[in-house]
Amino acid sequence: MKRFITFEGGEGSGKTTLIEMLTNELNQLGYNILKTREPGGSKIAEEIRNVILNVDNVDMDYKTEALLLAASRRQHLTEVIIPALNAGKIVICDRYVDSSLAYQGYARGLGIKEVYEINNYAIEGILPELTIYIDIDPIIGLNRIKGRDKVDRLDLEEISFHTKVKEGYLELAKMFKERFKVINGNRTPEEIYEDIKKEILKIL
Repeated sequence: MKRFITFEGGEGSGKTTLIEMLTNELNQLGYNILKTREPGGSKIAEEIRNVILNVDNVDMDYKTEALLLAASRRQHLTEVIIPALNAGKIVICDRYVDSSLAYQGYARGLGIKEVYEINNYAIEGILPELTIYIDIDPIIGLNRIKGRDKVDRLDLEEISFHTKVKEGYLELAKMFKERFKVINGNRTPEEIYEDIKKEILKIL
């Protein structure tokens, strides 16, 4: 069975740190892990990421944003994810299609169904076996990223936008309940990690 696990969450949810912790432990247990991220994950996809997240690109049309993300995802999928899965690796990805559905589909108001159609053309039905969504209060999350050396265009959005992103993810958790696991992110990293590890080990 091909093992594809994704992590989702709003800004400051701690995904990157938790993925690092998980990857280190799974490697020690002898699992063959590929850790990657979106947008980005390959040379061309990273170049598209730079365009999407550049703070100077404040005039970017929402549909342009959604289409660029889908294009980046397609390149990443064909160049990195599919070869790794075919080689028998467990792929752990920081963000995937659900980010587009929550951010552009729900929070930007483009429509979850419409953004899913754009992305399904790119991913050809390839969805994760398990999606870990770290559910955090947007105010807590944004406070966590204050003082970061580098912020991107989405970090600078109003709190109302980030609240909508959270609502979008919770809507997706209902739509895709067979693969979505909602983890309470308003706790210590250690507590969150233990819950995540239990969910991962269930499928491994």
